[in-house]
Amino acid sequence: MLMILTTNRLVMRDFCPSDFEAVHKYASDAEVCKYTDWGPNTIQDTRVFLEQMLDVKEMQPRNAFTLAIVDAATNILIGACSLTLDGRQGEIGYTLTREFWGNGFATEAGSALLDLGFKELKLHRIFATCRPNNIGSVRVLEKIGMRKEGHLRQHRFFKGQWNDSYLFAILASEYDI
Repeated sequence: MLMILTTNRLVMRDFCPSDFEAVHKYASDAEVCKYTDWGPNTIQDTRVFLEQMLDVKEMQPRNAFTLAIVDAATNILIGACSLTLDGRQGEIGYTLTREFWGNGFATEAGSALLDLGFKELKLHRIFATCRPNNIGSVRVLEKIGMRKEGHLRQHRFFKGQWNDSYLFAILASEYDI
């Protein structure tokens, strides 16, 4: 099932092979990857990622939607977002090329993922985690209506150390459908 989501300023779509350069631009940027458990990517890392994304979109039933975020006005790929399903729950995430930070694009993409999860997929709960120092991500999650449910101490091991996470979530009953 081919996935395309649209908002006022964005098109979120499945990845295609021609996205390599734009993906590698954000995925190889150490500042973009500062709070992620991946990256900065090598060229091979980005190739593997794109191959995986091309395979995932063919899965039936589909339980993961990792989508390219494209600026509708310029048709430039500016990042990625994801909704991963686990039963009637989903986890969202997003990453943007640094030059597009601070323009509300992550908030817009996050809202579109909540719409997909609650309106189309009829999920009960959607959650996200972020590192406590990632103030931008904390703000995005709050803006889209998610509530901080907890501080997970030394929750994830990556980049050679244990990292704390904030857990945010929203229930279908709290979402303005």
